[in-house]
Amino acid sequence: MGANELTTLTRDCEVVLIPAGEMTTLPAGTQVVITQSLGGSYTVYAGGALVRIDGKDADALGKETVEVSHGQELTGDGTVDEARLWEQMRTCYDPEIPINIVELGLIYSCKVVPRDQGNRVEVEMTLTAPGCGMGEILKQDVEHKLRSVPNVTEVHVEMVFDPPWDTSKMSEAAKLQAGLL
Repeated sequence: MGANELTTLTRDCEVVLIPAGEMTTLPAGTQVVITQSLGGSYTVYAGGALVRIDGKDADALGKETVEVSHGQELTGDGTVDEARLWEQMRTCYDPEIPINIVELGLIYSCKVVPRDQGNRVEVEMTLTAPGCGMGEILKQDVEHKLRSVPNVTEVHVEMVFDPPWDTSKMSEAAKLQAGLL
């Protein structure tokens, strides 16, 4: 699918207003332009506003719905593949910027804490702007995707703003993609 694909919603659809982070519903028949489809969600332009449509509602766009495993599966020796955690976080995208949150430098730390049954993953992350209304949405996206990793039974994501985010925290690839190099 190319960028800026015009489509019509086939049913009423719950969406999140960007950047406010507020929930609303778009009615069936609304024409939208898909501007981004990364990480299992869609950013669309509808009626003068940008909104995020979750992958579970992709059918309203005429797309295949995205189901993510809810994890909490205990396997093997019970350890967590930390590379897989980072891989999952790389599937989380800021809805306004087509760059994943790891490459944007929004993840400050990710550690695994073994428990009696399973493991707790603790993440410190930030936002490109402290007042961004999408913070809770991004936090939930990270929590949801990390729970899909085997042997992860609990996830805690903490929003931190010290140190403040700036473009120096972006990877070289992200800077290049954003036109900053």
